[in-house]
Amino acid sequence: MFPELVSRILKSTDPRLLAKFMWNFGFKGMLSVERFKARIKKGEYFPPFLYLSILNSCNLRCQGCWVDVEAERTQIDIETLNRTIDDAKAHGNAFFGILGGEPFMHPELLDLLAAHPDCYFQVFTNGQFITEKIARQLRVLGNVTPLISIEGREIVSDERRGKKEVFTRTLRGLEHCLNERILTGVATSVCQTNIDDLCTESWLRELISRGVHYAWYHTYRPVGPKMNPQLALRPEQLVQVRRFVVEMRAKLPIALIDAYYDGEGQALCPMSTGVSHHVSPRGDIEPCPIIQFAVENIKDKRGVFATIRDSEFLKDFRELSAAETRGCVVLERPDLVKQLVVKHGARDTTLRGTAMAELEAMEPRFSQWLPGEEIPEKHWMYRWAKKYWFNDFHAYSKVTPSAANKAKELQKRLIEKSVHAPV
Repeated sequence: MFPELVSRILKSTDPRLLAKFMWNFGFKGMLSVERFKARIKKGEYFPPFLYLSILNSCNLRCQGCWVDVEAERTQIDIETLNRTIDDAKAHGNAFFGILGGEPFMHPELLDLLAAHPDCYFQVFTNGQFITEKIARQLRVLGNVTPLISIEGREIVSDERRGKKEVFTRTLRGLEHCLNERILTGVATSVCQTNIDDLCTESWLRELISRGVHYAWYHTYRPVGPKMNPQLALRPEQLVQVRRFVVEMRAKLPIALIDAYYDGEGQALCPMSTGVSHHVSPRGDIEPCPIIQFAVENIKDKRGVFATIRDSEFLKDFRELSAAETRGCVVLERPDLVKQLVVKHGARDTTLRGTAMAELEAMEPRFSQWLPGEEIPEKHWMYRWAKKYWFNDFHAYSKVTPSAANKAKELQKRLIEKSVHAPV
């Protein structure tokens, strides 16, 4: 599998772009994680991977979206973005995730990417704004990989994303990227309406035939003002997705990314481990994208490094959530999230101003932590990479037996509750 994957990438990617990827993301990315581990030993936390939602606007209206896409446009100005990235670079960071809304609706996105040729950017996009001209510009820049979201085929895509011809238009943007020999991925938020279509070997083989280099599977999380619990996966389906990813990694020549498991198959949360935090379209520094509360902002005079390093709010979130669960604290323990928000007087970072009411309305549910259902990586490459550069970084050393027992009880309760739930 691995030799075929390497061969396919070498043949289908512009050599200059591949060199940028290997240096800016590969080599410098590894160094940023090593610096992160060194900081942990001193009790300092600054994530090696920073995710920036640069605006809230989007042309689609996806089911269950927690971003204020219908509100008046709010975006981070390029001066603030450049200052933030420069500060992070000064402390060893080289990789940044760019999110929205739809990032390509930000008028200065390409200027931002061009300003930092020594970095690597992953842009989360629906692909519909990637014209042939935009794709050519991305190839010239060379330091960006588009991660194009596909939520189903024709009918499901329209239903999930609230518009017509979504699948066709997204594939058009994907094709433009691949025609320009750009390293390109496809992301899917796995839910009840797409698990049977997109978590299949035939779908991955179709992506391979189109020339896609990697795929990222993450599971739908029912949060926000229009949460849709009917779309959420049941526990056995979460295990199904994990098993599918592990097996396909060892079988097919396409890289598969996940963000919630270590090499031994143990669940983890990137926020709890400190490996990533999130910046909202107003510059607020949030624990993660679905925890829409903050105390600090990237416009603070100290700079993003010192602000995150010294944040008691983020520190408490990491430590308390890691002591209580290896999964998603928002889904499993919304009461703890509320407790920390109140303790620190954190502000609602949404434009709608209803984040606390949404939090209070949430009922505890299972997440990726399903004790006893761990599925270790089969392929040596993924086990090796995760061992050194993506694991729990000892964040869960204080997790209590009672927390594990609570997780098992919650899992049992919710499995029983979901037996007769509609699919």
